[in-house]
Amino acid sequence: MNFLDYLLPIFTEHGLLAVFSILLLCGFGLPIPEDITLVTGGVIAGLGYENIGNMMYIGYAGVMVGDGIVFFSGRFFGDRILQLNFVKKYLTPKRFQQAQMALSKYGRWVMFIARFLPGLRTPIYFSAGMSRSVSPWTWFFMDGLAALLSVPVWIYLGYYGAQNIDLLLTWVRRVEYILYATILVGALVVGWLWYRKLKKKTIKD
Repeated sequence: MNFLDYLLPIFTEHGLLAVFSILLLCGFGLPIPEDITLVTGGVIAGLGYENIGNMMYIGYAGVMVGDGIVFFSGRFFGDRILQLNFVKKYLTPKRFQQAQMALSKYGRWVMFIARFLPGLRTPIYFSAGMSRSVSPWTWFFMDGLAALLSVPVWIYLGYYGAQNIDLLLTWVRRVEYILYATILVGALVVGWLWYRKLKKKTIKD
């Protein structure tokens, strides 16, 4: 059984509350893909169980509140949270180090890119809050902008593909590949610009 088959009956029975709750837990690292959660929300809207407009609001609110809790938990309770055993198992020193390196190298744009990186999104937002290297307004703007792009894509994909689940799953995989390729190209461009800037600074010094 794929995640869509698992979530569909839950969302059909419990509606918007279930969608919001699962998205909230995704922010904490629940091993259910956020994109599939949003797609499934779009499916139940396409099948007539929920209004597509309400689903859009709930989808956006769910991802932003989930991300916000992670960011502000790191900002206000970072050291204490890192001492919890179950957090240590998920937020390993390696992941934490990767997040810190990304923040150091790319700055605020990491907040935007992290929205599309399920495995690193939680540690990056937590690290950004804990290190205070990113202001709350910067986090909100960059994460909110990324969510404005990603949330409608997944929800409308589910909405228009509700009548053919097999074809829908094929398109989900295709869109994922397109997003990852776009992010990779963007990261390479940012890295190249950062390298040029660093090289010019070195020459001047």
